Amino acid sequence: MSGTDEPRARLTPPTDAVAPVRHADAPAPGDLLGAHYDRCFGCGTGQPHGLHLEARAGEGVSVQAEFTVKEAHQGAPGLAHGGVLATALDETLGSLNWLLRVIAVTGRLETDFVRPVPLGTVLHLDARVTAVHGRKIYSTAVGRIAGPDGEVAVRAEAVFIEVKVDHFIDNGRAEEIQAAMADPDQVKRARAFEVNP
Repeated sequence: MSGTDEPRARLTPPTDAVAPVRHADAPAPGDLLGAHYDRCFGCGTGQPHGLHLEARAGEGVSVQAEFTVKEAHQGAPGLAHGGVLATALDETLGSLNWLLRVIAVTGRLETDFVRPVPLGTVLHLDARVTAVHGRKIYSTAVGRIAGPDGEVAVRAEAVFIEVKVDHFIDNGRAEEIQAAMADPDQVKRARAFEVNP
């Protein structure tokens, strides 16, 4: 048990988990998903040193993304910081939720670092949802260098937990939430996830 007395999210779906189903209103394969929030370190354009990761909808419940490892992203001299690579995987995996049309947050992320990623590299990421069980969304991702079919550099498995928008309202900074809700693009995206009874 963790400090919250909740069992740790397992990365292996239970036997009664179901196959993911792409939502009928999900973006079409090839569509650019765009930033979910302008100030997001992973996908937002409003973060000067962010990843500026761009994700596109794939076939089924999959996405492809890429980002260029820049000077501000290094850990060891000339190499990407492991935390930045984990963030790229997390952001790509989180983009999958657009295809399910749910709001979800990372419950658990396990990352394998297979080989170093030099500065200037374009990291090509491919992610897919493998199963759904209640509010839990199981997914996997791989990051490659030297093209979408190149060498595997990083990979991850994750469990995302579906939440309501109140999760962000109750836990975020009021001024940031107010700024987001004043942005017509953010209001439009929030409405896309509203579910009518």
